[in-house]
Amino acid sequence: MTYVQLVVVLLTVFMSACAQLLLKLGMNKAAMVGGLFDNGINSLVQTVFSPLVFSGICIYGVSVLVWLWVLSKVDLSIAYPFVGISFIFTLLFGVFLLGESLNAYKIIGTLMIAIGCFFVVKSV
Repeated sequence: MTYVQLVVVLLTVFMSACAQLLLKLGMNKAAMVGGLFDNGINSLVQTVFSPLVFSGICIYGVSVLVWLWVLSKVDLSIAYPFVGISFIFTLLFGVFLLGESLNAYKIIGTLMIAIGCFFVVKSV
């Protein structure tokens, strides 16, 4: 894996985590808490086109397009384990931006995933 490929893989993973954050923030809005289908299709459309949810979907879309480029250049067995790094980003987003709790199990589990990604990269 080249340096550029590594940077693009990490960028895609980060974009995916950012999309998750925006989707979560959008779904936390008071109007969204009731559920997607409580008022029929109108609720679904309102949810999808709310600014945060729509932004999250768009970022996901871009990350998928970039990921397709990654898959055309990097072996799947090398690229895909990097998706695990998104756990680090989402853990940090959850704790620092959403006020979620942090405990030893979350830290240890996330570090284990990161260490696994490191070993995969070293295996090349």
